Amino acid sequence: MHLVATLDDYGKPAWIAATILGFIVWWPIGLGVLAYLIWSGRMGCGNKTDWRQYFTDEARRFGSGGGFSTTGNHAFDEYREETLRRLEDEAKEFQSFLKRLRHAKDKAEFDQFMAEQRPSGTPKAV
Repeated sequence: MHLVATLDDYGKPAWIAATILGFIVWWPIGLGVLAYLIWSGRMGCGNKTDWRQYFTDEARRFGSGGGFSTTGNHAFDEYREETLRRLEDEAKEFQSFLKRLRHAKDKAEFDQFMAEQRPSGTPKAV
């Protein structure tokens, strides 16, 4: 592990050079160095726990139930819930609209197909 300590003393440029050199010599060596850098956290931009803490905080902020937790401001929480409810209703209406639109398109295509299949002298069946 003397090599690792030496490369750590020189910093990230030394690790990058070692990775490139490993790829030049034999690609599995370069891949191994790269995997080690990612696994050990030497490739990251900051402390390894910073991103874990960030995602933990975000998960806590949105609550454990998948929804939003309260902000402490009752008026804002009511506004947010009403807005989300309204958006969900609009989404349901839009899905219903799309379903009707698809049905109308399918019916028009079917009517066109039937018109092409029907001989010209045959009356239309209802």
